[in-house]
Amino acid sequence: MRSLTRPAALAVCLGSVLLVSGCSPATSRDADPDRRDPSVTPGPTVTATAAPDEASRTAERYRRSGGAEDVYGIQRAAGPGGVPLVTVWTRGEERDAGRFDALEVSVAGYLEREEGVSLERGYLMDVFGPDGSLRHRLDARP
Repeated sequence: MRSLTRPAALAVCLGSVLLVSGCSPATSRDADPDRRDPSVTPGPTVTATAAPDEASRTAERYRRSGGAEDVYGIQRAAGPGGVPLVTVWTRGEERDAGRFDALEVSVAGYLEREEGVSLERGYLMDVFGPDGSLRHRLDARP
């Protein structure tokens, strides 16, 4: 009887560690992005307040084309399944859904029209405020 107690206790302990650590195929760094659960939202909830250089240059082009003046960074990268992951840095303090909708349409339209980004399969967008905190997160995949 004693020989079964130790392996059972070890299995329970190991299972608890995995459960507490949050390790799962959907969150693992090594998981295939195409096989991730689409309900898992990518990206951080806080970022640096300074946008990377290329993101600043993209935002400058966006503003010159008539985009929102408070946007100071726009970065795009490959997201899950190859859809664009767009990160926007803004000086705007608002968290209003209506303003976000207008910003989302403006940035997506600019990227498609002026930067040649294909949004055919949708996109993901994170908007960070001046303090680096996440303001909005959008999954615009079909």
